[in-house]
Amino acid sequence: MKVHLAFAAALSSMLVSAAYADPRPLKAVGLAVNDLANPFFVAMSKTATQTAQRLGGPGVKVTTVSSNYDLNTQVGQVENLIANKVDIILINAADPKGIAPVLRKARAAGIAVVAVDVGAEGADATVMSDNAMAGREACRYIVQKLNGKGDVVIVNGPPVSATLARIAGCKSALADAPGIRVLSDNQNGRGSRDGGMEVMSNLLTAYPKIDAVYANNDPTAIGAELAIRQAKRRDIKMITSVDGAPDGETALKNPHSIFAASAAQNPHLIAEKAVRIGYDILHGKRPAQSEMLIPTPLVTKDNVSRHRGWGSR
Repeated sequence: MKVHLAFAAALSSMLVSAAYADPRPLKAVGLAVNDLANPFFVAMSKTATQTAQRLGGPGVKVTTVSSNYDLNTQVGQVENLIANKVDIILINAADPKGIAPVLRKARAAGIAVVAVDVGAEGADATVMSDNAMAGREACRYIVQKLNGKGDVVIVNGPPVSATLARIAGCKSALADAPGIRVLSDNQNGRGSRDGGMEVMSNLLTAYPKIDAVYANNDPTAIGAELAIRQAKRRDIKMITSVDGAPDGETALKNPHSIFAASAAQNPHLIAEKAVRIGYDILHGKRPAQSEMLIPTPLVTKDNVSRHRGWGSR
C-alpha cells in the first residue's frame, strides 16, 4: 500500500510539473511577406517581433524576408527558415497553392506555420482581415455616394485569396445597384503605387467617362489618383480601397483629394494573433477555428480624424 501511495504521489508531481513546464522555449520566428515596401508588412514585422519577444524573452530572433510576389523566391526563403530551425513561420503566401509543399515540410520539421493576410495551403492556421467585408464596405460607399447610378472601374490586384475575397465583396455591393455599370474588373495593379498608376492610365485611355474607382489597396489607389491628376480628368468623383494605411489617411485628410474611403486593416492585430496562435500550437494547443478574420471598418473623410491608424497599437 505504501508503495502504491508513493508511486501515486510521484506520478501526481510529474503531471503537475508537466502541466506548468515550457518544453519548447520560443527562440526564433520567421516572417515571409511579399512586399516590404508596403507599410502594412512593415507594421506587421514590428508587431511580430514585439509579440514574440514578450512571449519568449528579448533573445527571440525574428527574421523578416520579402519575396516580391515570386513563388520560387519565397520557397527558397522558407527553406532557409527551416534550415535555421525557427520555431514559428508566419507566411504571407505569394501563391497560396504553390507554397503548400514547403509549408508541409516545415510542419514535418516541427515548425508551427500560420498564414497571415492571405490563406496558404499547408498552414496550421490563418489570420487575416475580413477581406470580403472590406471590399463590400468600400464599394457600398461608392453606391451610396453615386446614388446607385454610374460607371465604375475596379483596379484588381495579385491573384491571392485576399484579393479574390475583396473583389467578390466589392462586386456583391455593386450588384445590389442595377444602375451601376462595371466597365473593367480584371486589370492587375500589383498592389503597388506604380502598378495602380499604370493600370489607371490605361483605363483612362479606354474609357472617356468614369464615375468612381475601387482599388485593391491604398498604394494602388494612390497610384490611380496620380494617373487621374496627370490626365486632368474631372469626371471621376471618388476612389475607394482597402487598408487604412498612413498614406491613405493622409489622402483622406486632403480636401483636394478624390480618395474618399478605405476599409481599414489592422496589421498589428493580425501579427499579434498569428504569433500567439503559433506559440500555442508549439505547446500542443491548437486554435478552435483554423481561420480568424479581423473586421475592417470603413474610414472616410468624415471619420478619419477619429481613426486609430497603423501608428497606434
